[in-house]
Parts: sequence; C-alpha cells; structure tokens
Amino acid sequence: MNSPNAHAERSRTAASLILAAGKGSRMIGYDGNKTLLPLRPTAHNPYEGSRPMLVEVLENLPLGPKGIVVHHRAEDVRRATSSLGCTYIFQPVTDGTGGALLAARPFLKNLEEKAVIITMGDVPLIRPLTYFRLLEGLRTAHMNVLAFHPEDSAQYGKLEVHEKRVQRIVEWQYWRTMEGRMQQAPCNAGVYAVDRTVLLEGIEALAQRPHEVRKKRNGRWVVIQEYFLTDLTEIFNAKGLTVTFLLAEPWEVMGVDTPEALAEVQKIYRLRQGNN
Repeated sequence: MNSPNAHAERSRTAASLILAAGKGSRMIGYDGNKTLLPLRPTAHNPYEGSRPMLVEVLENLPLGPKGIVVHHRAEDVRRATSSLGCTYIFQPVTDGTGGALLAARPFLKNLEEKAVIITMGDVPLIRPLTYFRLLEGLRTAHMNVLAFHPEDSAQYGKLEVHEKRVQRIVEWQYWRTMEGRMQQAPCNAGVYAVDRTVLLEGIEALAQRPHEVRKKRNGRWVVIQEYFLTDLTEIFNAKGLTVTFLLAEPWEVMGVDTPEALAEVQKIYRLRQGNN
C-alpha cells in the first residue's frame, strides 16, 4: 500500500552516497561483498538467492544521482547494479566511513543537488518515507542524523543532544563509562542527510582529523589510521551550524553484521512483502 505521502517521497530529489566497501568479516563462509547478500535466500543457503540488499537500498532512495563507494569485490558490485545508472567510487584503503567521504569528494563536487543522503548498503529496510523525512529536516538544519533506541545499545555511537540539537556523536567505548543522560540518549543509525555545500567544507576539515585505531588484520593486531564520518557533527557545531536528528524504528535501521542479523532482516523483508 502506498503511503499518503508517496508522491512527495518520490518527487523530492537528492544525491545519495552509499557506503558499500565492506567484506563482512563476521559472515562465516561468505567472501563476497556484504551488501550483495540476498533478501530472498534459497531454501538451503542464506548467502545465496535474489534481491541483493544494495539493490533494495538504491531503489528506496530518493530520485537523483547515486554514488556507491566500493572496495572489496568491487566488480561484483558493479555487475549487480549495472542497470541502475550509478557512479562507482573506489576507496583505495578501507580507512573508515570518513575515508569513504574523502574518496567521494570528486563525485560530491560535481553534483548540482543541494542535499545529499549518506547511507549504508547493508541497511536495506529503510523506507522511502524515512529518507524523505530525513531530507525534510534540512529545511531547518544543515545536517539531520537518523537515530534509534535499540534494546541493546552496546557497540553503537550515542547522540549527545542539547535542546533538540546534536552536539556530537560519542562512540561506544567512550560513552559506556558515562552516567546520566548519555545512557538514555538515542543511538546513531549511520544514515544522514546533509547540505552539500557544508558537507564539502566539512570533508576538508575531516581530512585533518585522522584517528589511530587498533584492529585485527590477518590474525594480528595492528594500529591503522581511520577517519570518522561522525566527526562532522563536532566540525559543524564548531562553525555554528545546526545538526538535528530523526528517530526511526529499530527494525528499520537494522544492519547486517552477523549471520543472525541477516536471518532477521530476511525474515522482516519477507513479512513486509506479504510472503509469510
């Protein structure tokens, strides 16, 4: 059934940047690009089937140019989405969500659209209406963050909010030791609407803010340099810009990081399609 705002949802245009560089290291037995996992699995293998998550994401986004940031199995992503008229942006090093933005600078600079949606290729259940509402927030803000209240907040970044404005996004390893309101604060869903002009300015500042992150690579711990997209909230606030947030239902922003999460997303997708 179409929503009452279906026409408005589809008539609002924006550019979209989809992050799809990841492998999905916790998907045991799967070596493909995580965003190509199927929403309609076969009876015997949840990793095989039809309707890749990335295709669902692309078709739910607003009308307008779409750039896909790729790295792992980039050619597979190109083949799976070749009919959708996307631009492909190669992220040479997997240096974080901010690194994806740095790689996307040429794409973003060449756009005419005033607004940009930044989303992830492994979060396929977000509805067109939600993207529309996220964009509508830019009427009074420079950045609008999609947020939610999960049952378990562990591992998620939290929004530090003052008078309905987002001051910063605090990563889990930092907020978990805080008391009071941060424990009840909404979590970051990793999806954003941003004014393109201020986004480009923010990316220049982001390039000057690398983080040293300890990660396990090829069986050993190493320190690597990453850039965090979430730093944009502090960068914008320092410039006196407005960052707001929009709450979504937890099921809608569920990402796929584990086989269990994949099974749950596939189930929700099936139920929403009326094929239960």
